[in-house]
Amino acid sequence: MENLILSLNVVMPLFLAMATGYLMKQLKVVDDRTLAVMNGVCFRLFLPTLLFYNIYSTDLKAVLNIPLMVYALGTLAAALGVLFILIPILEKDNRRRGVLIQGIFRGNFVLFGIPVAQALAPPNQVGVAALIIAITVPLNNAISVVILEIFRGGRVDAPRIARGVITNPNIIGSAFGLLLLVLGLRLPYPLEKTALDFSRVATPLALFLLGGTMSFRSVKGALRPLLIGTIGKLIVLPMVFIPISIAAGYRGIELITLMVLYGAPAAVASFTMAQQMEADGELAAQLIVFGSAFSVLTMFVMIFILKQLAYI
Repeated sequence: MENLILSLNVVMPLFLAMATGYLMKQLKVVDDRTLAVMNGVCFRLFLPTLLFYNIYSTDLKAVLNIPLMVYALGTLAAALGVLFILIPILEKDNRRRGVLIQGIFRGNFVLFGIPVAQALAPPNQVGVAALIIAITVPLNNAISVVILEIFRGGRVDAPRIARGVITNPNIIGSAFGLLLLVLGLRLPYPLEKTALDFSRVATPLALFLLGGTMSFRSVKGALRPLLIGTIGKLIVLPMVFIPISIAAGYRGIELITLMVLYGAPAAVASFTMAQQMEADGELAAQLIVFGSAFSVLTMFVMIFILKQLAYI
């Protein structure tokens, strides 16, 4: 019963924040323009500050885990390789192939990783998740561009990809936090307190905005790829790689981080990228909406089982 309550306590705040955003949109308290503006503010200010502060305030010796970083990247590379073989067999439309591979491979780790880690691990260990975010986010962004470009039949523009990665606010925030941490530098108290306050705004605001942008429109004609993408991301990927991670000896904050890495729903940015690169933007949007909604249930089940088995 204790683990059941703990699991609910982890996922219910995520669900309630998204549900509140959805309700406020339906009641017309917020509109599309407000959501778009606030999404920009959250992406450019609050989420980067959250990543910065979680890295900046951590113990470098305690969280700098090179084997975990290599393992995380290796398993994602393996998943990507399998998807490049399976998805073209399951889906014949090139515009959907790229979206499905991106939707299963690229999770919303920034938004779900930190709050789950904060709820399940001591504060001084949350930096483990933040550091994994710092290395996976830029690679995922770059790989997603390559994936969509391949299935569009275009030429991969390496300089443009590099510029996009370098100027990504989440990467800038993570890099700045890591720089200060490595150099042992501390911010003046007013700046540090402001960063802390902004970091506390990031997760609830981002989840609220995600809920506000949800639209459960008709999925007629796209039900099969939607099921493939949602089940692949929320169930198949974690079912394959979490047992492998346990067998590899990962426990505690390391396993929590890997669990969210594999089991988080499709990244919100994947919709914009799909639209810009002439892929099936509608399918990308539905993968985000349905994945985010059902991830509350799948995340709850994963946390409960791993807590019952004393792995986290």
